[in-house]
Order: sequence, then structure tokens, then C-alpha cells
Amino acid sequence: MQSAVEPFEILIVDDEPGDVELIRSAIVEGRFICRTSVAGNGIEAMAFLHKDAPEHSDAVTPDLVLLDLNMPKMNGYDVLKAMQHDPKLARIPVVVLTTSDAERDVFQSYDLGASGFVTKPIDIEQLFSAIHGVQDYWFGVVRKPPVHNPKR
Repeated sequence: MQSAVEPFEILIVDDEPGDVELIRSAIVEGRFICRTSVAGNGIEAMAFLHKDAPEHSDAVTPDLVLLDLNMPKMNGYDVLKAMQHDPKLARIPVVVLTTSDAERDVFQSYDLGASGFVTKPIDIEQLFSAIHGVQDYWFGVVRKPPVHNPKR
């Protein structure tokens, strides 16, 4: 369970500012205390996760990544591939949060290591409910391994 002092860290990777604001609003209204960071595309997300560049040198490793698939520069599939090939990032849960409901996108996301796939509902109440469900599952139900494996 979450400590009173340590909020959960969520990285939102999405190129649509309106969607980012809705997702952040839903997270704030959830029952867990969370801090959010935002990357507008996959290149920014990987720079954040690798703590590259001065603006990311103090970035906190997220407890959860919410990842859009269709973005400029580097799409969500490429982010999933890069994270799975990096032992420091491979255990971070990634939930694909996208407008797509195509089966090929679902299969490809899971094949590339996604921990979950959620189609963004058009209705705001349903979106908030979906985000709260993701938070409840990842922060209230699931036991995750520590980010750093003590045996490595």
C-alpha cells in the first residue's frame, strides 16, 4: 500500500494536450496520490526514462507509464520495443491508452510488452472511470517487483 509521503509517479506519453489534461484531471480525482510527468512523443519519453539531457537529469522513474500509440517522431510501438530491450526499463508497467480499438493494435501492444491496453472512451465520465480502474489495479491490487533487482 502507498505510504503517506510517497506519491506514485505516472508518466503520460501523449501528443494531444487536451487528452493529457483530461488524463491528469482523472488521475487527480483518483483515490491515490500521484504525480504526473508528460512526454509529447516517444523520443521525449525515452529521454525522460533514461534521464537524458539537463531537463531530465532529476526525473523520477515512473511507477506506471500511460502510452498513446499514434504520435509523431517515435510512436508507442517503438517506445514499447525500446523499453523491453532495456533491463532498467523493462519492468516498468506500461498501459497503452489510445483511441484505437483495432485488434491488431491490441495484439501488437501485448506482443511488445504492454502490461495493459485501454481504448480511450469518448465520454469523459467513462474516461475518468477507466483511469481510476487502471490506478486501482496498478497501485492497489498488483504486487510489482522493485525497479532495481537486488540480485543484479
